[in-house]
Amino acid sequence: MRPGEQAPAFALPDQTGTVRRLDELLAAGPVALFFYPAAFTPGCTKEACHFRDLAAEFAAAGVQRIGISADAVEKLDRWTAEHGLDFPLLADVSGEIAKAYGVQRGSLLRTIGMPTKRTTFAIRTDGTIADVIASEVNMTVHADRALTALRS
Repeated sequence: MRPGEQAPAFALPDQTGTVRRLDELLAAGPVALFFYPAAFTPGCTKEACHFRDLAAEFAAAGVQRIGISADAVEKLDRWTAEHGLDFPLLADVSGEIAKAYGVQRGSLLRTIGMPTKRTTFAIRTDGTIADVIASEVNMTVHADRALTALRS
């Protein structure tokens, strides 16, 4: 996926079991959609907490924060509670949406608990991608760049 392309549609349950659809999310404003490998891991926790810590900046820009992983709803619910995460985390257990976005890893890495590449998509309200942020080591660049891309 590259900037200018249309973001693939999805309908997935969040940590409460509520199904979230991309088209409904975009009706409320642009979306920073971040794929992460697994809840409760150090890097993913740091990344999600950075998105949490920038809540006021995202709200001021009218940008929604949405996380997505292959974790089950119940695990996402526990992670949300433990870290005070204040945005939807979507359960892509089948990996179908990760595959549609081109961030699903090969079968070997999926079997050892790394099913998804850490990638963020800044999605405009028309569904086009404004920016793609891919970094496995810089956990703060995802939120920072997505916010910058969707402010303009």
